[in-house]
Amino acid sequence: MDFATNVPDQLNADLILPEGIVVITLLIVLIGDLIAGRRASGWLPYIGIAGLFAAIVALYFQWNLEQPIALLGSFSADNLSIVFRGIIALSTAVTILMSIRYVEQTGCALSEFIAILLTATVGGMFLAGANELVMIFLSLETLSISSYLMTGYMKRDSRSNEAALKYLLIGAASSAVFLYGASLLYGLSGGETTLPEIAEGIVAMEGGDLASAIALVFMITGIAFKISAVPFHQWTPDVYEGSPTPVVAFLSVGSKAAGFALAIRLLVVAFPLEQPQWRLIFTALAILSLVLGNAVALAQSSMKRLLAYSSIGQAGFVMIGMVAATEAGYASMIFYLLVYLFMNLGAFTGLILFSLRTGTDQITEYAGLYQKDPLLTLGLSICLLSLGGIPPLAGFFGKIYLFWAGWQAGLYGLVIVGLVASVVSIYYYIRVIKMMVVKEPQEMSETVQNYPPIRWNLPGMRPLQVGLVVSIVATSLAGILSNPLFTIANASVRGTEMLKTDATVTEQASAESNQVSVAPTAPSIGDFD
Repeated sequence: MDFATNVPDQLNADLILPEGIVVITLLIVLIGDLIAGRRASGWLPYIGIAGLFAAIVALYFQWNLEQPIALLGSFSADNLSIVFRGIIALSTAVTILMSIRYVEQTGCALSEFIAILLTATVGGMFLAGANELVMIFLSLETLSISSYLMTGYMKRDSRSNEAALKYLLIGAASSAVFLYGASLLYGLSGGETTLPEIAEGIVAMEGGDLASAIALVFMITGIAFKISAVPFHQWTPDVYEGSPTPVVAFLSVGSKAAGFALAIRLLVVAFPLEQPQWRLIFTALAILSLVLGNAVALAQSSMKRLLAYSSIGQAGFVMIGMVAATEAGYASMIFYLLVYLFMNLGAFTGLILFSLRTGTDQITEYAGLYQKDPLLTLGLSICLLSLGGIPPLAGFFGKIYLFWAGWQAGLYGLVIVGLVASVVSIYYYIRVIKMMVVKEPQEMSETVQNYPPIRWNLPGMRPLQVGLVVSIVATSLAGILSNPLFTIANASVRGTEMLKTDATVTEQASAESNQVSVAPTAPSIGDFD
């Protein structure tokens, strides 16, 4: 009887209201398509965007909850999950804007695409707050299977089919490895599935160091696949090149943000004793991603492949905050993902616009573009410069904050590698901008010479224009007026109890071992300003 009485309190189901709103929006899209058919393509995308913004509003009202645990302990609606769920929902809204014209021009059903995209969003949002092994795996597979479907959505395109097959095979292998690590955790903890109880069970057990280390490696392998970290990046260039461009945009931001949210929660809560080990592993992953991602991007001739290797390098930058494992480190990760959302989606919006008008994504074909399409040139240039970390754009402040947090945590070598990689990345971003802006009229590519007249009144073109302008404005203002985002990032970390504990443990362990020099107290945003 007591159990029945306490079930509503233990469920605390109102905390998953944002996900419920997205599910309701998904059902409206499916039913609307069933009733109205192709005629619904004119208004269903905006229903999807409205639902996503309603979910973001619901997330806002959940900030600083006193009791953030829901669904019998399997879901946490703390400030950390709220920020990551907001990033995922916002990335989906911008992705829908850039999808309307692209999907309709291919002749595929737009409403079905949006339904699959919303399903992936629900999986990503649940993954960002998952606090239990079953919830983690179900959310991860919901996100992954939806991503496979979207990757192969253009079924008449052989490249899309090939990309989906590669993604499916490698993704299934990584899911199996991750699941095996989860099963080891379940056994080591004595049959527990919630992350805090797993940590307590492992601490209470003696002689399980080797088994817990194996579980740690297996689960990090699954996470590294999701965030495209080297050497688990093999799928990224081929999938990015063959997939529909809006899908690539979502994978590069929404899916990656969900992967980092999972990494923070899983490693901080379930592996507190193995923190030196997982910090060492992520140090290696960060260095490899920074070096290989930026070095290989130099040789790319396709914009989609260039942005694929760029996203690998960007994951390396974000992992600097993960390795720092301080309040400032986690806050710098959140801040960088917030600004990365706009600058990366802006770059993909520009890529979609150019490919829709010309049918190509080769970098050499951008020569002289500024003479035919100034808005596209301006938007793409600002987003690429921000990705390279050029001041005063948002990417500059994001990288500075990451490097500062890493330096304060004593990660001198990793920060230096990041600085060198950032300089290298500027070269291949500037190469594209130079191609668009500096070329003389006689050096204009044949594709640009035959550039079609700019017509924003075509169906689906206005949303693309809105997405590009929003990305330009957000990327510019987020750099000049970055303090509100700093405040959000810092408040999300300070309002999450598990990160406070983890930062304290990091400082104490580092001080005792004298292996890493960490500041006596976690740096604050005020110190950074």
